[in-house]
Amino acid sequence: MTLIDEPTTTSTASTATHPLSRLSPAEITAAADAVRAAGLAGESTAFVFIGPDEPHKDVVRSWREGDPVPRSVRVMLLDRATGTGTDAHVDLAAAGGPAVTASTVVDGLDGHMPILDGEFEVIEGLLAGDERWAAALAKRGVAVADVRAVPLSAGSYFPEEHGHRIVRVLGFHQADPDDLPWAHPVDGVVAYVDITTGAVNAVHDLLDLPVPTERGDLLSGVHTAPARELRPLEITQPQGPSFTVEDDVVRWAGWEARIGFDAREGLVLHQVGLDGRSILHRASISEMVVPYADPSPVRFWQNYFDTGEYLFARYSNSLELGCDCLGDITYLDAVIAAEDGTPRTIRNAICLHEEDYGVGWKHSDMFTGASDTRRARRMVISFFTTIGNYDYGFYWYLYTDGRIELEAKATGIVFTSAYRGEEHPYATQMAPGLGAPFHQHLFSARLDMAVDQRPDDDGGWTGNTVVEVDAARVPVGPGNPYGNAFTRVMTPLTSEGEAQRMSDATVGRTWVVTNPSVPNRLGEPVGYALCPQPSPALLADPSSVVASRAAFSTKHLWVTPHDPAQRYAAGDLVNQHPGGAGLPAYTASDRSVEDTDVVLWHTFGLTHFPRPEDWPVMPTDYTGFQLKPHGFFDRNPALGVPAVLTSSNGHCSSGR
Repeated sequence: MTLIDEPTTTSTASTATHPLSRLSPAEITAAADAVRAAGLAGESTAFVFIGPDEPHKDVVRSWREGDPVPRSVRVMLLDRATGTGTDAHVDLAAAGGPAVTASTVVDGLDGHMPILDGEFEVIEGLLAGDERWAAALAKRGVAVADVRAVPLSAGSYFPEEHGHRIVRVLGFHQADPDDLPWAHPVDGVVAYVDITTGAVNAVHDLLDLPVPTERGDLLSGVHTAPARELRPLEITQPQGPSFTVEDDVVRWAGWEARIGFDAREGLVLHQVGLDGRSILHRASISEMVVPYADPSPVRFWQNYFDTGEYLFARYSNSLELGCDCLGDITYLDAVIAAEDGTPRTIRNAICLHEEDYGVGWKHSDMFTGASDTRRARRMVISFFTTIGNYDYGFYWYLYTDGRIELEAKATGIVFTSAYRGEEHPYATQMAPGLGAPFHQHLFSARLDMAVDQRPDDDGGWTGNTVVEVDAARVPVGPGNPYGNAFTRVMTPLTSEGEAQRMSDATVGRTWVVTNPSVPNRLGEPVGYALCPQPSPALLADPSSVVASRAAFSTKHLWVTPHDPAQRYAAGDLVNQHPGGAGLPAYTASDRSVEDTDVVLWHTFGLTHFPRPEDWPVMPTDYTGFQLKPHGFFDRNPALGVPAVLTSSNGHCSSGR
């Protein structure tokens, strides 16, 4: 196991080693000091976010070692006394020292700052003193002190809430410290709380539903699941790992990628390339939404934007060897800002290791007598975060055959309700009287492509064009007399309007990002194909509030020209935004996306009809996508994988 500390920078805030270096503790401190010096932060101010304000792609591409490093930081502030936010930018490399270069007041009319832990922490105390809350709990036979108040983002539903920081609160009974509250939802009751004023605006007791009583124990020795006898499994690399990490740059089997991390998106990959050829400029999860299907008056508003409303990477786990990661592991710490503006280090937040991935390619030839096999291997770069009841892992894989894969893993505990029977067909019964509402987990991957981009004759860079590829049946006719023919249809997507697309498994739809200026040896443009997994997009009605606020999730693909200011699929200020921000606004002018720097926004995810087997903790479910070389190489890039890899328990070799 290898431990690597926070990103390499000196104590001087303006001397990062690269324009895309992760923020150091000194840089976070310098940015916080700069906004205080500018008079933007007072005693009641909380630091919501401090993260890198990345320069334009052209600036990064033209930068060379030894050049001054452009270094800007975005700082988001909240005055907890008034609910007013400030969105500021700090130049850490300014000649006179770090300085605020711009600031904007956020009044909440078009979205609020993300919700802070400090705001959530006071909710239970506020409700404990509210007679309406106490009366509703007493009616159900539970004491206020034994109910865990769960504050949740409010969305944007009622005009009277516009401009106010609101959360909605559901309750869960906890009989003792070891009792799992999620097993005992106090359904039918919801509180609306103004987290700026501390006022409980309303307590609605809308449905008379019993509190489920069966415990949901997770601890071994308490639950009734049969024991599974397994012997130890050891994964070792006696000669050490095949990859190196230097200044956050990972190099492995011809691959190179720079690691980034911030509190909003979590793990970010920059400048991903293979054999010295570029593929991706930047890859991240820009947003995710979890819309629930229960239309009851207590729960109709449930839809959570875990990235934009909660900054979910704040809750990244400190990973442990043998539990979260298995094998010869290298860990990286992550540094983010605490709510007081001081740097906070998350130990072992990022995990790097290699994995065997079975047979990469194999053939036993009947004519030559040759029998050849190569093992596949992948480089894994991952992190895990816990946001409320769910735990999410995000795993980027680089393969020896040139593929890039993102796999999102969902586990944890399903959000529960009382089960109301078949007359309310929006939930599964998980235990006696316990329900779990149907819902989706929809992610937006932002893929800033750079497929084999090179300097062009005009002093710029070659561009990319996205081509939609569908399988197509050929009707019986003179050219297909026996009806066996099928072909493919390739359609360039030339504008933002044309490039709002749905996946279609019936035609095997993929989207190939080509470089029209770079032909392969067969004369075709080199490319990488985005291969989606079949899954529904947003299932809520198009007229719904969530469809407006999470418009990104209504399409599987959006394509935009590169713009570093367009970072998030649902916009910058998601919390209580009324809708229409992010991708609908970005694409409104229908810009050209032909032969330019293109950004793909890919919606993927899970539609979860919970099963009894998902209780009391959900087995990991998986979703994701792949980027697969499409004419990028002249032949199979895995031909270069060694034929013989000796290990302690045998070896593989080719022969006749």
